[in-house]
Amino acid sequence: MTQKQSILGRISQLAKANINSLLDRAEDPQKMLDQLVRDYTNNIAEAEQAIAQTIGNLRLAEQDYQEDVTAVREWGTKALAASRKAEEYRAAGNAGEADRFDQLTKVALRKQMDAESEVKQAQPMIEQQRVTVEKLKTGLAAMKDKLVDLKSRRDQLVARQKAAEAQQTVQGAISSINVLDPTSELSRFEETVRREEAMAMGQAEIAASSLDAQFSELEDAGAELELEARLAALKSGGSPAPQIGTGSDQA
Repeated sequence: MTQKQSILGRISQLAKANINSLLDRAEDPQKMLDQLVRDYTNNIAEAEQAIAQTIGNLRLAEQDYQEDVTAVREWGTKALAASRKAEEYRAAGNAGEADRFDQLTKVALRKQMDAESEVKQAQPMIEQQRVTVEKLKTGLAAMKDKLVDLKSRRDQLVARQKAAEAQQTVQGAISSINVLDPTSELSRFEETVRREEAMAMGQAEIAASSLDAQFSELEDAGAELELEARLAALKSGGSPAPQIGTGSDQA
């Protein structure tokens, strides 16, 4: 396999690479893309150098071809000039010079034929090289487009990964806030205050009940004193009934 065929095959293989399939099989897509970017960058650099050499060889072949085309024309001109000179000498009766220029004419014609042969052989080879160079250029352009796509996908993937990480951080913070919900602490504090208030109300009721009991005892004591007073009045011959009414009624 020639170098050109090797370069063309490698470029074609890389240009046709299914990135999505490669990413689907990759354990770490970002690392896979980074590696692909490095591989493509290196292969593009090698391909550019090889293509430049191929183009250089083509230009040299084209120069040689043009030189052969020029040689065909120049040797044809020389052959014609030598042939005319031979005819002039022959017309002048100088057969020796005429034969010499006829020989020069043959030499020029032989050179012309050799140059024509070079032109015929070089022409299809140059055409093939031109086609190859165009394919290489097209493949190289496809590789560069693929590289741009790779870099874009890598950047998008990195951006998505960072966004996902940021979202996870936010969600984690929200979860922490939910776990340490300050409103729950307020609720517990409020419940404590309500219980203390209830205790205070209970103590107030107890205090009120105790005061009522004391007044009740006073009322009981008063009734007992009145009973003793009536008993003493009865024993002394007085009336046990209570004095009801005003002073004018007694008169």
